[in-house]
Amino acid sequence: MGADVVKTVFLVLTLFCTVAPVIQAEEVFLDEQFTSLERWEPFYFPKIEIHSSYSAITLDGLPCLSVTSSNSASAILFKERFNVYSFPNIAWRWKVSNVFQKGDSSRKDGDDYPVRLYVMFEYDPERASFGKKLKYEIANLFYGKYPPHSSLNYIWANKKQSAPFIPNPYSSLAMMIPVDSGQEQVGVWVEHRADIVRDYRAAFGEDPPSIASIAVMGDADNTGESAQAYIDYIRIYKEQEKESQLDIDGKQKKI
Repeated sequence: MGADVVKTVFLVLTLFCTVAPVIQAEEVFLDEQFTSLERWEPFYFPKIEIHSSYSAITLDGLPCLSVTSSNSASAILFKERFNVYSFPNIAWRWKVSNVFQKGDSSRKDGDDYPVRLYVMFEYDPERASFGKKLKYEIANLFYGKYPPHSSLNYIWANKKQSAPFIPNPYSSLAMMIPVDSGQEQVGVWVEHRADIVRDYRAAFGEDPPSIASIAVMGDADNTGESAQAYIDYIRIYKEQEKESQLDIDGKQKKI
């Protein structure tokens, strides 16, 4: 992809141009086990002709999402939005076949990852400064929708990272969090839990907008390399659970 195209901004803008309800639940917003992709929709970037592929499969006896990237880039978007203050916690389990030799988080031509999990935030005019409101109102006149505010991007980085947050080389609106990096755990299921609100405050130095949604991306168009990734589940929920477990097909998975 050329430097004139910002992946993250275009992805988030497209997501919020699609009207979707804000879903509330008593304790859990999302408990996605990937038995199907009915609640997801594909997203394709302009000028990128080769798309990553996504499918619901069974692996190790469990349903999961398969993400295949080969000199390609595209994403799948979750169709519903949620309030991050009501449901601040996200948990998931993933694994990758390999990392990219040419991958480099600091460079546009190295901004590829075998798997990325986006949390994307909607612009909130009630919390914006006068200058930002003016900027967004002008954009709204052109696009018929407010541009996105910002995003967190949990990544499997290609190289070991010392910084907890990495500004995306394409956009200051996106902060990347390398929850895994390098080859040490390639081929192994790795589980993660994160506090979305806490991570946002640490990354951006302010409270996040309240409304968000998520996307998954397999991204290999800059490096031209290939990778296979899998996501076992994604869970977005209200409270941290000390010993919560899900029983899926007879197997226990701690989150």
